Amino acid sequence: GLLVTFATALLTVTTPLFELMFSTGLVFLLSIAELVLVAVLSARVERLQPTTATGLFFAYAVLNGINLSTYFIIYDLSTLILVGTVYFGVMAVYGARTQRDLSGWGINLMGALIAIILTSLVGGLIGMLTGAGFGMMDIVLCAVSVLVFMLFTAYDTQKLKYYYAYYGGDASMLHKSSIIGALSLYLDYINIFLYIVRIVGRSRRND
Repeated sequence: GLLVTFATALLTVTTPLFELMFSTGLVFLLSIAELVLVAVLSARVERLQPTTATGLFFAYAVLNGINLSTYFIIYDLSTLILVGTVYFGVMAVYGARTQRDLSGWGINLMGALIAIILTSLVGGLIGMLTGAGFGMMDIVLCAVSVLVFMLFTAYDTQKLKYYYAYYGGDASMLHKSSIIGALSLYLDYINIFLYIVRIVGRSRRND
């Protein structure tokens, strides 16, 4: 999924599609389609055919690649991708190898995620009303967000083991649960990557 996303992003910035997206407003429709796809996949995966679930996952990866293509023009992403991969990889290995039960992390991580979203919304609203930036606090928020999604990576990786143990005798549900697991880890990596990009962007502005 990540390979499809980054390949699509590179293809988008090297073809007329990139200019078409912004000149016609297509980027907004693609963003809406992306949200609809991930909502359908998350909510209805148990009722979908395995091939349909797989198709939706890769369709989401393609749409995300198109929407993320702007970053490939603004930043030199090779180092950022590597850093994100290291952060993600370390926590994925930890989640796969640890004997500690991480299931209790779920509610705390969701609480942290809600707090991050609310803080971002409040900061954005204050910025719109006052014209003042979030400044150094935004960098701190991004760093905390990276940490939260690294912890989500370990949690979601271990959850894949539980899926396998629970659905081991049901090939169809095992396939569908693997898609949900892949989507969760995909979103963990994308968020780690985007918050690293945001930290770099904020640091450049402060300099």
